[in-house]
Amino acid sequence: MTIVIGFEGSANKIGVGIIRDGEVLSNPRRTYITPPGQGFLPSDTARHHRAVILTVLKEALDEAGVKPEDIDCVAYTKGPGMGAPLVITALVARTVAQLWGRPLLGVNHCIGHIEMGRLITKAHNPTVLYVSGGNTQVIAYSERRYRIFGETIDIAVGNCLDRFARVIKISNDPSPGYNIEQMAKKGTKYVELPYTVKGMDVSFSDAASKMLSSGECAAEDLCFSLQETLFAMLVEITERAMAHCGSQEVLIVGGVGCNLRLQEMMGVMCKERGAKLFAIDERFCIDNGAMIAQAGWEMFRSGQVTELQDSWITQRYRTDEVEVTWRD
Repeated sequence: MTIVIGFEGSANKIGVGIIRDGEVLSNPRRTYITPPGQGFLPSDTARHHRAVILTVLKEALDEAGVKPEDIDCVAYTKGPGMGAPLVITALVARTVAQLWGRPLLGVNHCIGHIEMGRLITKAHNPTVLYVSGGNTQVIAYSERRYRIFGETIDIAVGNCLDRFARVIKISNDPSPGYNIEQMAKKGTKYVELPYTVKGMDVSFSDAASKMLSSGECAAEDLCFSLQETLFAMLVEITERAMAHCGSQEVLIVGGVGCNLRLQEMMGVMCKERGAKLFAIDERFCIDNGAMIAQAGWEMFRSGQVTELQDSWITQRYRTDEVEVTWRD
């Protein structure tokens, strides 16, 4: 048996998860929540993570019923993400790895999401839509890489939703995207917004700008219109990637992936193509430590480790930079 502990802290969530051979033993996390109308600054977020990370670590060990000597490897998020929170997370991971005498593994955050999705859903070789506050990518596996077929050319879909939420002062608790989703259910009027698909890539900044100038509409109608437009763009580029790859599976990962309207729209497309949709709930869609542990488990079992002198973090770390040594 191989037991891996994973530390995730690339944005406003701090999580520690423990995986044993595909079984999630524990996965506690905390979220840094700011007042309505405010985002989260890197320095404030890092202070939050530093204040709670040891408590979350203790919770993870207690809930899993394991001791430090049972751990085989310590995985942490190397990037991409916000610099200061990543530094705090890596610092704690490095420290416990040395205290416990265990190897370290720096994990790509995006690949953590993909591997967690594959574990939970048992999807075989899906086309992946990765949608979160900081990333929007359509990905497919080929020849030991997760290849990016399409992506945003400006801001991520989650960032577009967050910006809109800040302007109309929607609560950040539990998350702006969740609260937009609930308000959108009450929307009845569709406001036309820029629909910007360029080949396999998408752009969300035009839609964000237009939303902010649409002052004549009810907030619920704006939430409804924004979701319908953004998600239609995402479904289009995902379908095009499926056609290119001859894929019959779609896996949605990332924080925006637990939006039920996005899942519904993607499900309609999949049904029309005779394909299958795989999605996961907020326990594993939203940033969490178990996803880093799972990717770390795969990497560790294939012989990878990160030497202490190489255990730095990076805010820019492309999904397709990582050699996927654990898949055929």
